[in-house]
Amino acid sequence: MHFIPEEIDEYVIKHSEDEPELLQQLNRETHQKILQPRMLSGHFQGRVLSMISKLVGPKQILEIGTYTGYSALCLAEGLDPKGELHTIDSNEELFEFQRKYFDQSKYGHQIIQHMGDALDIIPQLHLKFDLVFIDADKENYSNYFNIIIDKLNTGGIILSDNVLWSGKVLDTKFNKDDLATPALIEYNRILKNDKRVETVLLPIRDGLTISRKL
Repeated sequence: MHFIPEEIDEYVIKHSEDEPELLQQLNRETHQKILQPRMLSGHFQGRVLSMISKLVGPKQILEIGTYTGYSALCLAEGLDPKGELHTIDSNEELFEFQRKYFDQSKYGHQIIQHMGDALDIIPQLHLKFDLVFIDADKENYSNYFNIIIDKLNTGGIILSDNVLWSGKVLDTKFNKDDLATPALIEYNRILKNDKRVETVLLPIRDGLTISRKL
């Protein structure tokens, strides 16, 4: 679903920073070999993630949902030279694919992969984060928020992807098997009303929320 005309979308991409060569390769290989390549952040959103990370200058980044590692590499561009990026995913089959690209980048030694359920792993990370990116199972977005908010430094940023869910967040009736849409509607409500954060929802791709801890 396009939230702006395709011609405008193309113009925006053309007049934004170019996609780095390594990420172009990762993008291509993901589309050639991996299921559901639309899950990839992609060129424009990747440059947005990179810019936000560079503005924050995080020492510790947490990513929930690695997929093939594209967004992790974008976020790593803003990492403090002595910082770390912890990325969590439950798909063991993608571990080596991710690692290959991480190690080809100059950030490989700073990126730490975790395999398993993020709700089990996060409490074991005895760290405070400056930047968190949530892009995993939509049903658990509110649970992720609740488990990371106390691990986020004051002034820290939570980025939440897919919060417009192809416009389904406007639906008033859901298929009983659709757990993601009502979960995202509730998550968006939480971010708007929780006094611990200030939030702006951007209509970038499928919706990207920026929440800053007060």
